[in-house]
Amino acid sequence: MVVLHKEDANEGAFYIEEDGERLAEMDYKKEKDRIIIQHTEVDESLRGKNVGFLLVERGVEYARKTNLKIVPLCVFAKKIMDTHKEFQDVL
Repeated sequence: MVVLHKEDANEGAFYIEEDGERLAEMDYKKEKDRIIIQHTEVDESLRGKNVGFLLVERGVEYARKTNLKIVPLCVFAKKIMDTHKEFQDVL
């Protein structure tokens, strides 16, 4: 499954698209030295396939590459980041 990334100015998203339709998305705002994860949503057709985790993981990889911290306002993203110690370095 390919996670795509789009960023315009101070907003961005990691998403999965099929036939031009977004089936999963994690959107964020970028402020100074951090990204703020606002919302994560996964279509029912992809539920149970670790897609939400994959989106958060890609966000963490992006934060590491660009020397940013993450503020997970999204309840789902916060839960993932809190329960995976390997993501703690970007909080």
